Amino acid sequence: MERLPNPIRITLLAAICVVAVGLGPRAGIAQEVTLSAPNAPEALIEKLRRNALLLRLADADGSPTGADITAAARADYGRLIGVLYEAGFFAPVISISLDGQEASDISALSPPSAVKQVAITVQTGTAFRLGEARIAPLAPGTDLPEGFAPGQPANTALLRDATQAAILGWQSIGHANAALVRQRIVAQNRDAVLDVDIALAPGPLLRFGRLLPTGQMRMRPDRIIAIAGLPSGQIYAPETLARAETRLRDTGAFAAVALRLAPVEGQTIADVTAIVEEAPRRRLGFGAELASDAGIQLSAYWLHRNLLGGAERLRFDFAVTGIDDIQSDDEIDTTFTARLDRPASFGPDTALSLAAETYILREPTYRIEGGRIAVGLTHRLSDEITLSGGIGIELSRISDALGRRDVTRLILPLGLTMDRRDDLLDARRGDYIAVEAEGFGRLGASSGARVTLDGRRYWPLGADDTTRFAARGQIGSVIGADLADIPPDDLFYSGGAGTVRGQPYRNLGATQTGQPSGGRGFTGLSAELRHDLGDNRFGLVGFADLGGISAEAWDIDGTTWQSGAGVGLRYTTPFGPIRVDLATPISGPAAGRDLFIYIGIGQAF
Repeated sequence: MERLPNPIRITLLAAICVVAVGLGPRAGIAQEVTLSAPNAPEALIEKLRRNALLLRLADADGSPTGADITAAARADYGRLIGVLYEAGFFAPVISISLDGQEASDISALSPPSAVKQVAITVQTGTAFRLGEARIAPLAPGTDLPEGFAPGQPANTALLRDATQAAILGWQSIGHANAALVRQRIVAQNRDAVLDVDIALAPGPLLRFGRLLPTGQMRMRPDRIIAIAGLPSGQIYAPETLARAETRLRDTGAFAAVALRLAPVEGQTIADVTAIVEEAPRRRLGFGAELASDAGIQLSAYWLHRNLLGGAERLRFDFAVTGIDDIQSDDEIDTTFTARLDRPASFGPDTALSLAAETYILREPTYRIEGGRIAVGLTHRLSDEITLSGGIGIELSRISDALGRRDVTRLILPLGLTMDRRDDLLDARRGDYIAVEAEGFGRLGASSGARVTLDGRRYWPLGADDTTRFAARGQIGSVIGADLADIPPDDLFYSGGAGTVRGQPYRNLGATQTGQPSGGRGFTGLSAELRHDLGDNRFGLVGFADLGGISAEAWDIDGTTWQSGAGVGLRYTTPFGPIRVDLATPISGPAAGRDLFIYIGIGQAF
C-alpha cells in the first residue's frame, strides 16, 4: 500500500521504466484488470477508469510485456491521484497490485516477464473543504469563483479557476505580466481541511506600443496594422488584443494569426508582434442541393483572398436553380454575382464593398431579367453584432400578369445581424437575429421598402448536447409602392425548403388588384428536434413548419396558412452536415399523401 506517492519520485521511476520497456522478454497481456473504489461516486469511478493506463492496455491490441504493465502501473499512481484531487479528495490511498505485489515495490530494472492479474484499489478518504482561502493582492473589481471561500468544497479545479480569475483581474486593468509567485497549500488530513494561500505579482502597468507584423509574404505590413487596429498608447487589455487578432483572422487572408506582447524589462510600453501565415490566395468551390418540388440547384464560386496586397477579397458566384427537366429551361433561374470587399476602409471595424449582379428568374407566374450595382459599408459593433448599409441602382425587365414593363429603382439596403451561435454550420446552442430593410424608389413613381426579420434559437437538452431543440421565426413585409413598381421576386411566397417543407415550392401566394402574385406579408415558424446517433456522425431530425401569406403588409387576420412536417437524416462532415429531409403536407387537400425530399449541405436553419 502507498499513501500519496511523491510526484517527483513517481516521475523518475516511470521514466526509468519507460527506458526499461524494451529490456525484458515479450509476454502475454494481463489476464484480468480490476478497479475498485468502495464508497466512491459512480461518476468518479468512471473518471478513474478513463484515466487508468492499465485499463487501456487491457483493451488494446497486441501483447504488452511485464515491463509495459509495470511502467503503466507506476504512472497510474500519479494519474489517479490527479483525478482524486480534481474531485476534492486530498488524502487518498491507492494500491496497484501486480500478481499480488505492490507495483511501487517492484524494481524498475527487473520487472516481471509476465503479469496475469492486476488489481487497482482506491480508497478516496473524506472529501476536503477549504479552511484558509486567500489570494492577494487582488485588483479592484476582481470576481473570484463563488466557491473559493472557507467551508466550501475544495478541489484543484477550483484553485486553478480562482488563481486564473485573480491574474485576469490584474490583466484587465493593464497589468499584462501579472503572475503567480508563491502558493502555500496545506492539507490537514485529520480534519479534511485544505488551507490555501496564494501570492501574486501584478507587474507594471503597460500600454500598447507598435504592432510589428512578421511572417507575411504578399500582404503589405501597413494593411496588417490598419486591419488589426491596435490602439497604440492605450492601456493594455486582453480583450483589446483578442479583438485585434480576430479582425485579422476574419479577413480570411490568413491561415493562422497570433498576437504576442514583446518582452519588456522595466518599461511601460510593450510592442506587439503579429505572427501571421497567409492562406492560399485563390479558392474554388462547388455546391449542390436537391428538392423534389423545386429541382436541382448547382452553384460555384471563385475567390481571391488578397487581390491587391491589402486583404481585398474578390469573389465571383454563379448559380443555376430549378433544374428538373434537362429538355426545358422554362423555369431555370441563373444568377451571376461579382463582389469586392476591402476590410478596414474607414477604421478597423468598417469594410467597404462593391457588388454587381445579373440574373434571369423564370417562375410560373413571372419572368425577370435584370441586374444591380451597389456600394456598401459593413461595421462590426462587436464580435456578435454587425451593421450594414449601402446604396445602389437596379434595372429589371418584368413579364407577369400585369404585362411587360421596365423598372429602374434606387435601392437603399440596411441590415443588423446579431449572431451568438456556437457553430455557424451546426448550432447546438445560442441565438441568431437578422433584420434587413431595403428602401426603394422610382423617379417620378411610388416608393416603398421591403423589411424582413429572421430569428433563430437553439437549446441543448441534456448534459451532453446530443439532443437539441431548434426554433425559427420569420416575418416579412413590403410596404408602400404600387404593385407595378415592385419586382415580383420582392413579394413573398410560401412552400418549399426555405419556408414550409412538405408543401410544393412557392405554391402559396396572394391575389392583388385581381391578379395572382406574391404577398406583401409573410410569417413563418419552424421547429426541429435534433438527436445525434452513436459517435455523433449521424443524426435524426423531426421537424414541423408553418407559413402564411397575406395580400397586405402586417395583416395577420388576412393571412392564409399552410403547414408541413417530416423527418430527416444528418451526416456530419468537415464542411457541415449533409441534410436529407422527407416531408409531407399536414394542411390542404394533399395532407399526408404527397411526399417531398430535400437534400443539401448544412442544417435547414
